[in-house]
Amino acid sequence: MDVPFWVWALTIAAIVGMLVFDFVGHVRTPHAPTIRESGMWSAVYVGLAVLFGLIVLWVWGPQYGGEYFAGFITEKSLSVDNLFVFVLIMASFAIPRELQQKVLLLGIAFALVLRTIFILVGAAAIENFSWIFYLFGGFLIWTAWAQARSGGHSHDEEFKENSVLRLTRRVVPTTEDYHSDKLVVKLAGKRYLTPLAIALVAIASADILFAVDSIPAIFGLTQETYLVFTANAFALLGLRQLFFLIDGLLDRLVYLSYGLAVILGFIGVKLLIHALHKNELPFLNGGEPVTVIPEVPTVLSLAVILVTLVVTTVASLAKNRRHAARGAEAATGAGDAPAGGGAATAAEGPAEQGSDAPPAARGGSAHRPG
Repeated sequence: MDVPFWVWALTIAAIVGMLVFDFVGHVRTPHAPTIRESGMWSAVYVGLAVLFGLIVLWVWGPQYGGEYFAGFITEKSLSVDNLFVFVLIMASFAIPRELQQKVLLLGIAFALVLRTIFILVGAAAIENFSWIFYLFGGFLIWTAWAQARSGGHSHDEEFKENSVLRLTRRVVPTTEDYHSDKLVVKLAGKRYLTPLAIALVAIASADILFAVDSIPAIFGLTQETYLVFTANAFALLGLRQLFFLIDGLLDRLVYLSYGLAVILGFIGVKLLIHALHKNELPFLNGGEPVTVIPEVPTVLSLAVILVTLVVTTVASLAKNRRHAARGAEAATGAGDAPAGGGAATAAEGPAEQGSDAPPAARGGSAHRPG
């Protein structure tokens, strides 16, 4: 795939321009975005990502177009999973809803810079060491196993400060109170970091862990650095709007972790097969490629990713409907109430609902911000 320098420059300028537009147009003045605003801009960013994919399809052909779309969908899915951690961070720091946009956008900008560095390092490693595919593949399979064993996200999960955040608190003086949307404030002639800045450090350091999963995953779908970069960029660009759009729905995606485990496991196996085809390890087949198993085509990769996400979403929504129906039956005394005991059953309904109904029926998770 031949990408001229001017195309790289134009792409980077467009992405930076979108970040600047997002900050000036939406984040500079603190406010809590409405569902309508978040939905509209989420659709705009997804539309731009799709439009870019169609341009790749037109200019470089279906092979690279398919690789871009597979990479973008995978990165977007992993980004949704990352929103669980963002919600916990926002709740842990009790960030007012009107200030959450700024910390999210700055965190996304940091993540984009960080992932660009990771992408360049990964591309250089792949170019010089074919055995890196074994490492990426094995890591993704291990990650998929850990993701599946986690059994999803607990509603009682709490955010735990990592070593980077603890070090920041010890080294840099911080305030207890928010000062509008300022990251740094001067009090009694001395500068302090506000809780908003500390939350930004938390999100930035958490994204380092996210990148460790996502970068190997997308390199399993395409080795074209330009496609890896643009798929990551477009997946991150609309993440702020997506946070406010589906914040209340995250707890309902109960099977998302299992779906992502399937996707990561599939890509891990795909990477191992690719590693065998590129094999140069002297202790394996005498350093010669192993081509017994054919490589996984891009079309199959895209199909597996899409089908897995659809099944995961439908199954999650179906489970929530069943829970909501059981909660409604308990509240009204419907179902198998004994004769003459309807009033007692109805009275017990709310207690049962409190333990069995999904988070939405109970008024949301205790960790929800806003």
